[in-house]
Amino acid sequence: MSTTPVRGRRRDDDMIPVKLYGLPRGTVTFFTTLATLFAIFTLLPIAWLVINSTKNQANLFESFGFWFAGPFEFFHNFSSLFHNLDGDGVYFQWLGNTAFYAVVGGLGATALSALAGYGFACFDFRGSRALFSLAMAALLVPITAITLPLYLVYAKAGLINSIWGMLLPSVVSPVGVYLMRTYVAASVPRELIDAARIDGAGEVRIFLTIALPLMVPGLMTVLLLAIVGIWNNYFLPLLIFSQNKLYPLTVGLGLWTQRAQNSGDASMFPALVVGGLVTVVPLVGLFLMVQRYWRGGLLLGSIAN
Repeated sequence: MSTTPVRGRRRDDDMIPVKLYGLPRGTVTFFTTLATLFAIFTLLPIAWLVINSTKNQANLFESFGFWFAGPFEFFHNFSSLFHNLDGDGVYFQWLGNTAFYAVVGGLGATALSALAGYGFACFDFRGSRALFSLAMAALLVPITAITLPLYLVYAKAGLINSIWGMLLPSVVSPVGVYLMRTYVAASVPRELIDAARIDGAGEVRIFLTIALPLMVPGLMTVLLLAIVGIWNNYFLPLLIFSQNKLYPLTVGLGLWTQRAQNSGDASMFPALVVGGLVTVVPLVGLFLMVQRYWRGGLLLGSIAN
């Protein structure tokens, strides 16, 4: 007689009601409530942008910020953002600059993190622990502490007002190295690599044909984090760029906002709200497209730890 269990519809009395991941119900409820409040706190600014992007100048300042009011002015504000604020469509250029910095820097950071993480996880060489600890120590250094040295080095190297001044620091990601080392250790079996070496495969071939396909969820996680970090970076481009044509969206919108405040020209603010919304939309779309990869990558990394 077969002992294979037959899968059928689960009854209510078959459910496990009390614990989740070994935690009491009260603890689960607490963390669920905390996560819900955090999600609401995170989504409130986006909701404010969506609602207020539809308002004109008067309603933007006089109406309740979290509800629609007056005529629907989104398309007018959108047109003003791209054509009227500076009259030369500079927002298009800033958007293109931001996408270029984020994509190129993100791909570079992912590639270097993959190579470094794979090396730390799969090769036992002298000083590997010290080198990895040194890379992780970079996470402890605040950006404000290296502002002056960074600017002096950039000025000496001729990287001020150069796209390389933005890209070179962007491809260095200690977080990416840590995540890839953890992910490779958890998802790439050492036995598989050793078997390939015994069969005569070279290290480059092993990495490209065996390890790299298994690293895809981790790679997507690092790529996503790198792109988001570069896309939202404000301090670095503010430090190295003084030419309007090189600005990313963060610096450009910040300067427009400062100009509107200093001049008292409140008519700019509806378009600036739309500008903030347009800045967020690509990141939201990117998260939705690759969520199955980055959730799996972070989960496996946390389990490995």
